[in-house]
Amino acid sequence: MNQSTQPGPHQGQPVLATGKPLAKARAAMVLIHGRGATAQSILELADLLPHPDFAYLAPQAAGNTWYPYSFLSPIPQNEPGLSSGLQAIADIIRQVEAVGIPAGKIVLAGFSQGACLASEFVARNVRPYGGLLAFSGGVIGPPGTPRNDAGSLAGMPIFLGCSDVDPHVPLERVRETADIFTRLDGRVTTQIYPNMGHTINQDEIDHTRQIVDEILRY
Repeated sequence: MNQSTQPGPHQGQPVLATGKPLAKARAAMVLIHGRGATAQSILELADLLPHPDFAYLAPQAAGNTWYPYSFLSPIPQNEPGLSSGLQAIADIIRQVEAVGIPAGKIVLAGFSQGACLASEFVARNVRPYGGLLAFSGGVIGPPGTPRNDAGSLAGMPIFLGCSDVDPHVPLERVRETADIFTRLDGRVTTQIYPNMGHTINQDEIDHTRQIVDEILRY
């Protein structure tokens, strides 16, 4: 599966897939890998969040990095990678919707830099997707960045999980992200784990598995 060939470092990169073939799936999860990782590595989440009717799709970042600096850096410093990464997500969602899967059955999930990219995508493209699973991440930009996000997530489930001492993601940014999505009518669950490393734990998997199971329940 290939993305569009529009200009940008991440366009034309491969998109790996597992689970139900997209043309036969009833729902889809777009998995965004972290800095220095790969699409193949983030697809391991498909084994932890399994559903027989889901297609799992993971785009690969050029050079294994979506943008070069911290997600708290001035946004222009992270261009053109940031905009190209957001476009990569949009390209996949468009392909998923083209086979008849609606936005309400598309889950976006990411870890670390991937969680930041997925969170920023939802904040900039507000509509009720099936869910957002952000493991150790938050919206992008320096502290005090003005947000012009508008629209309604209409109760879309959002999970934000992070350590209280994560070396890359300040706790305040996780809380700020929760506030942003709450104002946009998201149904936000925030779980902060004392002294956890920069990782994903079983409690986070248990919370997010409930979101996955809910999507095709009705």
